[in-house]
Amino acid sequence: MAVKTNVQNTATLGNSNGFTEFRFRDALIRFRAPYSLEHYTRVKRWDAGYLVADAKYAHNAGDEEEYIDLVPILKDLYIDPDAFLFPIKNVEVAHA
Repeated sequence: MAVKTNVQNTATLGNSNGFTEFRFRDALIRFRAPYSLEHYTRVKRWDAGYLVADAKYAHNAGDEEEYIDLVPILKDLYIDPDAFLFPIKNVEVAHA
């Protein structure tokens, strides 16, 4: 039986034009990505603002594990991390 994802509580992780993009509902958080990032391939773990994801880089044939901590990014943007992150239950890779 397939598990149905609740889109109201799902965020996406992607990249575009040299930036990592984290989207949740109407919010888009963008921050500079590594220069050789081609795309994220999967989200391995989501823990209230801390992401472990696999990413494809131009200089490597295989995926590499990437770690992203959104809490300091949100604080730098004057966004309350607790309020913003609380409703997010799942993060998926954004597909173009």
